[in-house]
Amino acid sequence: MVDEKKLREKAKEVLAREDVRRLIGWKRGTYGYESAPAVLKDASEADELIFDPTCVQNPASFITLEEKLPVPRGQDPDTRKVAVLVKGCDSRAVVQQLVEKAYDRDSVIVLGVPCTGVVDRRKAAKMFGDTSEPVLIKEEGDKFVFTIDGETREGSKAELLADKCVRCRFPNPLIYDELVADEVAVWGADEFADVDEFAKMSPPEKWKFWEEQFSKCIRCYSCRNVCPMCYCLECVVTKQKPQWTRRSTDVSENTAYHIQRAWHLSGRCIECGECERVCPVDIPITTLNRKMTRDVKEMFSYEPGVDVEAEPLLSCYNPQDPEEYIM
Repeated sequence: MVDEKKLREKAKEVLAREDVRRLIGWKRGTYGYESAPAVLKDASEADELIFDPTCVQNPASFITLEEKLPVPRGQDPDTRKVAVLVKGCDSRAVVQQLVEKAYDRDSVIVLGVPCTGVVDRRKAAKMFGDTSEPVLIKEEGDKFVFTIDGETREGSKAELLADKCVRCRFPNPLIYDELVADEVAVWGADEFADVDEFAKMSPPEKWKFWEEQFSKCIRCYSCRNVCPMCYCLECVVTKQKPQWTRRSTDVSENTAYHIQRAWHLSGRCIECGECERVCPVDIPITTLNRKMTRDVKEMFSYEPGVDVEAEPLLSCYNPQDPEEYIM
């Protein structure tokens, strides 16, 4: 378990450094079963930090949203470091961002937070109902203890864990400058059972499934905006010249959008599940991404976000590859 007092002390120590401009982590949310992202600029703010089963967000998503060049005229770029708290799944995003050279390793301080799983807000709401008040959640053995509107309730971890946690193989951060707690045991194994189940469907059944799902999409772009690997300065789906995807929300354009994202994330998706978590119409986006993830793993023996020395998948090639497709 993470000692929040020690976590805050470490945060204060880091924020007090002259070469650090801010720290990204979690603070108590304003309502419901999730915490809120916290971007702290001063050591005096460190007492806001928390870590508990509500800390589902991936703070690594915010690193690439930092100051972009060029800065306003008359101002100098702030080249101080950014510190970030990361769980195991979050750390894969940091690794992959470094692999893709989104930023230099020296520009970020990674504080690793060993994790024993976070709560899925949809599962919790189904079990206990929605609430407009912030919920406190503690882990006690194989159960979660909730404090909801002043009342204490309990639920089993098996029923309330986020799906990504059930199959988690990396509860401990894969990259860090310092761990803020002791490492925890690995409990999950990912055999892609969800992908196998989907693969059993016939092509017409698959198309019917995705047609129903993509027809719900309102093109809010929440999935793109929250994704730690969607950090392009300009997204191709919103470009006008050339226009690859129209902005209408019919099934055809929605399908094109989601397939574009899936291909763009091939060999890059680190399976943090943020896209599916924030989707307001509950599209199972992770299913599509994980199908691509398994294909990449089987065909190229490549897994993103686990080796900071790796090359990006699509930058690797064999000069002996066949070239019949070249005209």
